[in-house]
Amino acid sequence: MKTKRSAPIRVVLADDHLVVRAGIRKILETVSDIKVVAEANDGKQAIEAIAAVRPDVAVLDVRMPKSSGIDATRWIRENAPKTAVLVLSAFDDDPYVLAVLQAGANGYVLKSADAEDIVLAVRNVHAGKSALDPEIAKKVLKSLSGAHGSEHLQPLSAREREVLSLVSQGHTNKAIGSALQISPRTVQGHLAKIFDKLGAESRTQAVMRAISLGLLTALPGGETDE
Repeated sequence: MKTKRSAPIRVVLADDHLVVRAGIRKILETVSDIKVVAEANDGKQAIEAIAAVRPDVAVLDVRMPKSSGIDATRWIRENAPKTAVLVLSAFDDDPYVLAVLQAGANGYVLKSADAEDIVLAVRNVHAGKSALDPEIAKKVLKSLSGAHGSEHLQPLSAREREVLSLVSQGHTNKAIGSALQISPRTVQGHLAKIFDKLGAESRTQAVMRAISLGLLTALPGGETDE
């Protein structure tokens, strides 16, 4: 009996440097479960391609002509929420990192990363997990720790800790609700309170902030140590 193979992860790849883009595509397509379905050489083309093909993952550079990766990420979050965003950049400057994560990116990996790490990052964001280069994770933790001192932290309730733990494992609101026997709307309500208490603007920020405060234990790149 033949086993049914799952469909490959459909990716739109955007980078304004043709040689770099070709290299990234070659890395991604060395594995059978990822397929680049469209390419773009600027932010405007990236948005148009994503609107047309509705990929599973958008792999974006930060600095592109016409529209930046940050602007493209904002557009995706508003108009194509099912598309995960992985930023693949040569820049590890704090303003770029924080801006793109605040815009709603699911991951940020440096172009200097190993090919295996880039492939894993695409798989992780597609699975609903965060994917942060270890150096990027350090910057996020430092920024969040500095911006929101623990002395002003409101403690999380037991239920909020449960919700955040499941978020860190990459579960959707529906899956979290099923696991905790509550509705997805109630999960969203808990997340709103968690964001407020931790001074976070996204799921990734909330998880990283919780790790920095010792509320969660997780490995960079969205993997848990369970």
